[in-house]
Amino acid sequence: MLKGKNAVVTGSTSGIGLAIARAYASKGMNVTINGFGDAAAIEAERAKITADFGVQAAYSGADMSKAAEIAQMIADAEKRFGSVDVLVNNAGIQFVSPVEEFPLEKWDQIIAINLSAAFHAIRAAVPGMKARKWGRIINTASAHALVASPFKSAYVAAKHGIAGLTKTVALETAQFGITVNAICPGYVWTPLVEKQIPETMKARGLTEEQVKKDVLLAAQPTKEFVTVEQVAAFACFLATDEAASITGAILPIDGGWTAE
Repeated sequence: MLKGKNAVVTGSTSGIGLAIARAYASKGMNVTINGFGDAAAIEAERAKITADFGVQAAYSGADMSKAAEIAQMIADAEKRFGSVDVLVNNAGIQFVSPVEEFPLEKWDQIIAINLSAAFHAIRAAVPGMKARKWGRIINTASAHALVASPFKSAYVAAKHGIAGLTKTVALETAQFGITVNAICPGYVWTPLVEKQIPETMKARGLTEEQVKKDVLLAAQPTKEFVTVEQVAAFACFLATDEAASITGAILPIDGGWTAE
């Protein structure tokens, strides 16, 4: 039932976002990807989606810290494909620091990209979804939407904010055939995580396996990374009619992290 529908996935030039975009394309959906990075690499990924799945794929370079560019991204997708049926707010950044030393510009940037960007995209997409009486909004939150960790004040505040935004918009749109949910991954195996391992090995004098199990996965009872494919499959399910009664939910996919 997803074939022919149209999705916008923010922060999707790599990692979780790209996996979600490709999973949607595999179901026959047209997709708009978004994010920063090397222009040639992004174009290669966009072209690969079209070649692999026979759907239309567009790229938006909208800056997720700028409200006008976000609104224009949604408008452009509606004009190009006729609708935005599924919106995945996935863009996010991180910075770690004690609260009293947290750089003011980093706080503002994280709140803008991790929280406000989702509001701006939702605000732009909801009118069309209401008019069509169908829509799916999926916000990539984090286990940090449910629990906290030290030195991540901006990130944790933003992700808790995403949980509240998700619930509020779900209530407002519940009678319009629109569902709004948040996926809360634990540690996911992505290129960004992989790049952290050699530095951590050197800094702490640990082996690669020790870094994975005792540092990165310390909070995850399974001691296994969540995969991008698992998150993407979850996002696909939430877009289906079988998931029509799931709305306003803050849904962990975290190897048991938030069960403790």
